[in-house]
Amino acid sequence: MNIGDKVRFLTETGGGVVKGFKGKDTVIVEADDGFDIPMPITGVVVVGNTDALNFERRPTKPAPTPATPAHPATPATPASPVPPVNPAPATAPAPAVVQEFAGHDTLNVHLAFLPVDIKAISTTVMEAWLVNDSNYFVTYAWASIGSGSLTMFDQGTLEPNSVVFLREFSRDMYEQLEHVSFQLFAWKQGKPYRRKPVIDAELRIETVKFFKLHTFRETPFFEDPALLYDIVRDDRPTRPVAIPRDELAEALSSGKKAADSPASPRKSRFFGSKPDASAPVEVDLHIEELLETTAGMTNKDILDYQIETFRRVLRENQNRHGQRIVFIHGKGDGVLRAALKSELERKTDHYSFQDASFQRYGFGAMLVIVK
Repeated sequence: MNIGDKVRFLTETGGGVVKGFKGKDTVIVEADDGFDIPMPITGVVVVGNTDALNFERRPTKPAPTPATPAHPATPATPASPVPPVNPAPATAPAPAVVQEFAGHDTLNVHLAFLPVDIKAISTTVMEAWLVNDSNYFVTYAWASIGSGSLTMFDQGTLEPNSVVFLREFSRDMYEQLEHVSFQLFAWKQGKPYRRKPVIDAELRIETVKFFKLHTFRETPFFEDPALLYDIVRDDRPTRPVAIPRDELAEALSSGKKAADSPASPRKSRFFGSKPDASAPVEVDLHIEELLETTAGMTNKDILDYQIETFRRVLRENQNRHGQRIVFIHGKGDGVLRAALKSELERKTDHYSFQDASFQRYGFGAMLVIVK
């Protein structure tokens, strides 16, 4: 191999003309774009045709052997040495090819919980997974929110249109999940993209749902049923519902039913059937359990509907002495629980109440007994 030979790279695409040598093992190749590239001699091959579509190897020209002169001669002027060539700066690796899907350029990220053994739902360990249903890379930080501070769970980067396992939670760790924070930064690699705002989302995880089989449902992301929480839905972060105290007071003083809205009630396993007074009746007041959709409803409309549902259940059971009713209100910010307690304190002649079983419901339910 000599200066001026045309060579092709064996370990990557491209080639060029030999411009010089560096040491015994490195050849300097001038590429087609004019840059000098240092390559191992074993990583190039001399070619006989510059047409990239018809590379043919030609025999390597042997290095000339100096002849012994027959007669002494005047020493020739030594050739100027080839100046050393500084190696070209290393280039960054090419970005990974990422498969994108039509309609996935809005940011949708979910937190999913899956029981390890769904047949032992009351004692099994719960797996937490992060779902990225978008064409963006998502760098995330997940933390538990305590009294004025955060405790980090996990941080990392999630690839587009993928899921990642976060960690497991045993039953004695559920309290850490009641109020959590997600901070997300979305980006794309190696291509132009629309900038997304940095996401700072908070979630209230109703861990009482971990003990109920019906809360785990089929999703497009897992083979097994999962409980899914939206962190970001169509570029909008999730935040806990906060109802101002003046709206709460107005809702409590008002006897009217929830305002008409396009929402339609779900079928209840309690309404329309006569319960057995020996067994408590469960009424889940989470709005997603009461209504198919809350489209068009304000926070006050939602609270009104929950309170009216509570009142209706009490009216339907007011003559069933000894009937026990468990109202699942969730922990949340305590607004709904305060509303129920205020209602019952005005009706102590007809009802007694207390927190429901902590072992089964945590802090998220109230037991009412009809007198």
